[in-house]
Parts: sequence; structure tokens; C-alpha cells
Amino acid sequence: MYIGALTLDILLGDVRSLKQKRSVVRPLVAEVQRRFPGVAVAETGHLDLHRRAEIGVAVVSASAANCNEVLDACERLVAFRPEIELLSARQRLFNDDEE
Repeated sequence: MYIGALTLDILLGDVRSLKQKRSVVRPLVAEVQRRFPGVAVAETGHLDLHRRAEIGVAVVSASAANCNEVLDACERLVAFRPEIELLSARQRLFNDDEE
């Protein structure tokens, strides 16, 4: 069993309040969840900053290749959104043999 984790640090466009931030981040999280129903996705950081957001994505799979494929597709989906700028993406892969 493999567990893949993806952390996306994003810069939001013309956002001036936390309410506007939610109107950008919430549909983004919903779109990832809709396109990839087997992943868990949530806003995980920079909760008090209105122009930055951290999105976390997790997937469980029987193969490392499938984990990487799904996380790469999630990263591309977020990276190609015109209203945001992807500052960094970090992938980690865990398996049940690690302690």
C-alpha cells in the first residue's frame, strides 16, 4: 500500500479579503475532488492570509506509479488555473514498509 501526499503553495490573483479568497479556493478544492473522487483534498495552510493558500492532496493506492500519476494530474489541474499562480509543489510517497 502506498500513500501519496501533495502540498501546493499557491498565490491568488486580485484577492483583497478572506471572503474573496474562499470564493477562489473553495471551487478549486471542489474541482479537484470532482475530477479525482478517490483523493482527499483540503485547504491546509495560510488560512489567515488572503493572497496565499496551501492545498493538500492525499491518495492511497496499491502502486507507487499510480500514486505519482494521480498526484501529477492534480498538480497540473491546479497549475493551469488562470486565476492563481502555483508557487511550489511538493510530493511525498509513503509505503507500509516504512517505519
